[in-house]
Amino acid sequence: MKGSRTLRSVAVLLAVVALASVLLFAGNQSRWLQPPAARPFLLSHRGVHQTFDVRGLRSDTCTAAQIHAPTHALIENTLPSMRAAFDAGADMVEFDVHPTKDGAFAVFHDWTLECRTEGRGVVRDHTLAQLQALDVGYGYTSDGGKTYPLRGKGIGLMPSLSQVLSEFPTGRFLIHMKSRDAEEGRLLAGRLAALDAVQRSRLVVYGSDEPVSALNQALPDIRVAPRSALVQCLLRYAALGWSSYMPKACRSGLMLVPVNVSPWLWGWPHRLQRRLETAGTGLVVIGSYAGGDFSSGIDNTETLAELPVDYRGGLWTNRIERIGPAVRSRVPD
Repeated sequence: MKGSRTLRSVAVLLAVVALASVLLFAGNQSRWLQPPAARPFLLSHRGVHQTFDVRGLRSDTCTAAQIHAPTHALIENTLPSMRAAFDAGADMVEFDVHPTKDGAFAVFHDWTLECRTEGRGVVRDHTLAQLQALDVGYGYTSDGGKTYPLRGKGIGLMPSLSQVLSEFPTGRFLIHMKSRDAEEGRLLAGRLAALDAVQRSRLVVYGSDEPVSALNQALPDIRVAPRSALVQCLLRYAALGWSSYMPKACRSGLMLVPVNVSPWLWGWPHRLQRRLETAGTGLVVIGSYAGGDFSSGIDNTETLAELPVDYRGGLWTNRIERIGPAVRSRVPD
């Protein structure tokens, strides 16, 4: 008799576990959901620019000195490169900013000038006029310094933040602050506060926690993605997303997901995208993660093919001139 009761208890427990597993599986499936009607959202990193091999990079690597053989003359973080990115289908363009000695913001990637220009020293130690007199194509070479195909083609092309926002008043931008200086965040907040609310709604700011948090405190209506939140969002959702709970780090920001990690996330892809959009957060897939910092994007059709055909979230790409047409072909009107 006691053995029968034990067997019945075990059977009930197994049935409950089985039912819970079925419900958990069903609640995190996307196969019964219709994908969003829109095409994938394309985020162009640095605009149309000269790319380079990301393997073995260090923080002090001069990437301009190891570019792939150029197929165009466009230079990252310039107005022509941004215009070309939007023309190729970008929905948003990412660029980098530094405060200048005279209180403006210059759009430029590196902390110092030596790699890409003929200038010397830290970017923020120069005035905007000094920076804009430089040749931002000066240091680019694909053959170890035998030739410099972009030298002389980037003179005066380093824009200010104000010039970018004036040139593309309806453009959507992801702005990267490169320092850990909280004062930079407050300074940027002051510049962005001069924009109307509609233009500010098209911007997202990311970077180290100190400046991004300071900007958010000074200007709460700007969407932000501090570096710690980008990491915590992915890790905490991976642990808790089975319950449909959205961690605080995943609210009103971005979730950057390596393409090789994406299939293992709860609700991938449509249910996850819906949950994030409800939390005011954009889903953006980047290149495969293999340790270290996330630095690659969806840059070729082979990587694009790793995503479901009906994926409609965001794509981070260093090759918008390739991926834009490929996405239009893959997801026709």
